[in-house]
Amino acid sequence: MLCVNMVSIISSLLPSVIANTYSLSRSTSGTSFFDDFVFQTFADPTHGTVNYVNQSTAMNEGLAYVSQDGQFVMSADSTRVVQPGQRGRDSIRIASKDSYLDSVMVLDLTHMPTGCATWPAWWTVTRGAWPAGGEIDIIEGVNTRSYNIGSLHTSAGCYEDSGGQAMTGTPGNTNCDAHVNYNSGCNVAFSKANNYGQPFNNAGGGWYAMRRSNQYGIMMWFWSRQDASVPDDVRDGSFTINPDAWGEPEAVFSPSGCDISSHFDAHEIVFDLTFCGDFAGVDYAACGCPGNCTDFVKNNPSAFEEAYWAINSLKTYV
Repeated sequence: MLCVNMVSIISSLLPSVIANTYSLSRSTSGTSFFDDFVFQTFADPTHGTVNYVNQSTAMNEGLAYVSQDGQFVMSADSTRVVQPGQRGRDSIRIASKDSYLDSVMVLDLTHMPTGCATWPAWWTVTRGAWPAGGEIDIIEGVNTRSYNIGSLHTSAGCYEDSGGQAMTGTPGNTNCDAHVNYNSGCNVAFSKANNYGQPFNNAGGGWYAMRRSNQYGIMMWFWSRQDASVPDDVRDGSFTINPDAWGEPEAVFSPSGCDISSHFDAHEIVFDLTFCGDFAGVDYAACGCPGNCTDFVKNNPSAFEEAYWAINSLKTYV
């Protein structure tokens, strides 16, 4: 059975000298992830069957490390049954020490978590009173899905509207208000080949990018590893980039539907991997996954051998 589609401050203080061109502010790769990010250990706010561990535990258990080829790897535990009284399966949630306003982020990724019960995400979020300061989900999916969802979660008054700009993705819910539609936000399903899940991993990964701009709105792009249309500045990790030359985005959230400056404040960057919860748990049976989601997570450690991130680099431009 196929998954149902439930598409349901370090920032530039001065305008760029060259319009729409951004310069590298921070490049994070390998061991610098341990310096640039904080391991968060609080209870999962999305009610997942997960136990987020601290940095020392993650390193000691082999859940966070740098591979021989320099990739930063974050994974879930895939060796132990979850014992009674534990919050859930050990996993990772990290948040950047820096926060950003107008910026462009480019993630070079070779592997993302996949499989029944998984709910991985790469996103940015306010450090203030959510949802007033906003949330931008760049990578998000669940279970055995093979398509990515880009979404916004905000206070009332923000809507998905492309503003007449072409995009390759398919719009879903248009109301970004986190207090309606069970907090599904406003969202766009990516449509390019190999954009999520096992197909993404089989193709060797690829690049995701997000531009946030008070003037131009929020846009998201994806290129698979062997895509001939990958822009040179993205593929090469250039010091300066020009998103206007990248072609059609997968997702566009235009200022015509949402005033960016009033719905989004400075955001930290987050990577996490949770299980079941408010999204993967709801979609679990529809994806053809066996039995009960929580029981599956607790009792089948080997099912999570593919539940890991492998990151080449994260570059942030302002």
